[in-house]
Amino acid sequence: RLGAVTVATNMAGRGTDIQLGGNVEMRISQEAAEIQDEGARAKKIAKIEEEVAAAKQVALDAGGLYVISSERHESRRIDNQLRGRSGRQGDPGASKFFLSLEDDLMRIFGSDRMDSMLQKLGLQEGEAIVHAWVNKALEKAQQKVEARHFEGRKYLLKYDDVMNDQRKVVFEQRKDLMRAEDVRDTVTEMREEVIKSMVERCVPASAYSEQWQIDSLHEESMRLLGLDLPVKDWADEEGIADQEIHDRIAAAASQRMAAKTANFGPEMMRGLEKQILLLVLDRQWKDHLLSLDHLRQGVQLRAYGQRDPLIEYKREAFDLFENMLAEVREETISLLSRVELRPSAEEVVVPRPQQEMHEGRQDVALQRGVHIDGVLVDAHGGALFILGVDIVEVHVPGLVDVHVAVHHLKTVCAH
Repeated sequence: RLGAVTVATNMAGRGTDIQLGGNVEMRISQEAAEIQDEGARAKKIAKIEEEVAAAKQVALDAGGLYVISSERHESRRIDNQLRGRSGRQGDPGASKFFLSLEDDLMRIFGSDRMDSMLQKLGLQEGEAIVHAWVNKALEKAQQKVEARHFEGRKYLLKYDDVMNDQRKVVFEQRKDLMRAEDVRDTVTEMREEVIKSMVERCVPASAYSEQWQIDSLHEESMRLLGLDLPVKDWADEEGIADQEIHDRIAAAASQRMAAKTANFGPEMMRGLEKQILLLVLDRQWKDHLLSLDHLRQGVQLRAYGQRDPLIEYKREAFDLFENMLAEVREETISLLSRVELRPSAEEVVVPRPQQEMHEGRQDVALQRGVHIDGVLVDAHGGALFILGVDIVEVHVPGLVDVHVAVHHLKTVCAH
């Protein structure tokens, strides 16, 4: 309306639609909404439309909307949007920008040189300056800011590409698992990789038998495979090689899984393998994304050591990805190796005192598990420790999937 002033911050083409003369629909909703009589309502609407049309004509005769801005934005696009407010749908209007040499845009780009030049010309403080040179300097400053932001986005995109490549691999594997009816071959390959890696760490082929870490191999067999094997007796055998130890462990693990399959039934075992594998993959992927975020936040400091942060990020992100895949294999095999069928129905058993965990008695905790819906899932794989609670034995009749079991466990522990 004529004489009306609207004060806005960083409006830039968004927010309230400023219409010359006012908004007809808004006035009708405010002034005629409670009028029940149709005739009176029609008269009120006609009156409002007439008033708005008259006010619009007055505003048009005065020159339309005049936009006054107290600062130039870093982006030329935002300034152009603000200018466009003064010419809404062909309405007349004008715009003017007032700047100061102390504005961020002027201060960062060329303010000192321009200030000294203006002082030489004898201009006093507070005196207005209107010149094409000022507009040109502003456009150059905005171009520099936009170029800097573009380079920053392009640089961040390179980091996102690393994560995106890994995301494609994981999601493709997950889709294959979701579509597959039987993941037995995948689990068998994982078990073979776990055994191979375990033997290579503890019984390297290049080391003498006296240098073998037999105790570590026994602990790893218990932790990952749930097997109490006589590896010390095997190591004492004359002429035994690392490959033979590998074959014996693999045979024992295969026999254990075959016995579980016979006990559970093939159909139940196949479903359990798929559910546990998906559960472990999802949890490990979430942890991996968090690790990548932490890596990105700290890798920029490598520049102080004359190293390219992007190259360092790519290298370490690949290492983290390989470690994540190894963790998926180990946790999946560990959980599957420790799943037991509980035919009898039991109620919740009193939790083990947490004091034991702080007294170095984790070996006891590793032998405890959680019985949920007929399935014993051992805590050693980390699935229970991650809840931050004591190990609790729970059993509910009937077998459900692992997701429901974990939810039930959280509910029990919360109470």
